[in-house]
Amino acid sequence: MAEPLCNAAVKKCKETMPQTPIFSSMLGSSCSGQVQPDMGERCVDPVYQDGNLVSGSLEALIERLVPTMDYYPDRTYIFTFLLSSRVFIHPHELLAKVGQICIKQKQQLETGTEAEKAKLKSFAAKIIQLLKEWTETFPYDFQDEKSMKELKEIAHRITQCDEENGTVKKIISQMTQNLLMALSTRSQYQEIREKFRQPVTDKGTILKTKPQSTQKDILSVCCDPLILAQQLTYIELERVSNIYPEDLMQIVSHMDSLDNHKCRGDVTKTYNLEAYDNWFNCLSMLVATEICRVVKKKQRTRMVEFFIDVARECFNIGNFNSMMAIISGMNLSPVARLKKTWSKVKTAKFDVLEHHMDPSSNFCNYRTALQGAAQRSQTANSNREKIVIPVFNLFIKDIYFLHKIHTNRLPNGQINFKKFWEISRQIHDFLTWKQVECPFEKDKKIQSYLLTAPIYSEEALFIASFESEGPENHMEKDSWKTLRTTLLNRA
Repeated sequence: MAEPLCNAAVKKCKETMPQTPIFSSMLGSSCSGQVQPDMGERCVDPVYQDGNLVSGSLEALIERLVPTMDYYPDRTYIFTFLLSSRVFIHPHELLAKVGQICIKQKQQLETGTEAEKAKLKSFAAKIIQLLKEWTETFPYDFQDEKSMKELKEIAHRITQCDEENGTVKKIISQMTQNLLMALSTRSQYQEIREKFRQPVTDKGTILKTKPQSTQKDILSVCCDPLILAQQLTYIELERVSNIYPEDLMQIVSHMDSLDNHKCRGDVTKTYNLEAYDNWFNCLSMLVATEICRVVKKKQRTRMVEFFIDVARECFNIGNFNSMMAIISGMNLSPVARLKKTWSKVKTAKFDVLEHHMDPSSNFCNYRTALQGAAQRSQTANSNREKIVIPVFNLFIKDIYFLHKIHTNRLPNGQINFKKFWEISRQIHDFLTWKQVECPFEKDKKIQSYLLTAPIYSEEALFIASFESEGPENHMEKDSWKTLRTTLLNRA
């Protein structure tokens, strides 16, 4: 099984960075703006280009986050800054700084006049709105006591702005309840998350010593490729719904924590990413297992063609992750070596699928198909047409390389915010896709099989493959002999 995503990302840091359309706009640019006399050669803080924020000091970016009497930050900025800020500062430290700025602004409005009291209430409403967006979008930022303490302190100060009717206090109370509920839900999911399936290695299960005509397989559970593709999509959307934006930023913050003591060093293990990555691996291995353990060539051919049709239906739905997992399973060596089986397969459909997933030019064909699905989703009238499930490993890789190609800070020390605009844009797209409600009805029987059916280890797959179609050369014969001896001697 593949290693966890975060660890895999760290390992890939020495690989050559691909040159693709996704990285074509150079995010790290030289700063611009007027030079302030008292700052020497430093740039105006923050820096804008064509009206867009491209860089700034952490302090200036925090100032831009906090509302004033006459200003409320754009929601896109709030999302991007809160998402990227964890690379530079702990959430509880950011909350403390926000609280300090709130105190200063509150003090400026506390003159006692009726006009200033009205302004104070308006200011309080904006601060509450900011906290509401923060707790709803990034609830996990408030998982520790320090963050909750800072949140309560800000809330306490804000409630003083409207002590007469208590409206602010009621809104904050509801916000806090919703936050605690979100944290509880996520904690429960981590506790009951799917246990990683262990591959089968039992010799009695693997060796085909008895007829397997009565053995249960995927075709006995579901013989309709469209229905199976729909159930795979249901599972995908269910798992994707438990991935949060801060989970995805772990790739960035985890890498930085290795090199910069100021970055987050207490990164929580990302169970959701690993569970989703494990699902992909299990599906690939399940496909290979279903094919290799079939005794008769005719039935094996039918199984291969069935999965090709399932992958095709996944593509039509917009479920690229399941499609890629199925293709990966059929391309595993134990399956690919079954030449007698493949000679009977009508491979035209499979060739089309492989064309879509051709890795050349950094999966250019897949990216074109993904873009088409995304455009369809934007104009869709039904949830069925809104489904977009990208190949998750490639999505993670894109974020990772965006991070590695461009520095977090420019030579003048300012944060390269243009880089984080692009990262947040991709993550925002993913969050939009994951919110689609699955239009397909759940079939418990099919899903139970997909999630619990035995899967073979790579070793077991080769044994089953050799039993289906014997070794064709000396290398395969030696491998088969070694594998069988090892399995038969296993206690």
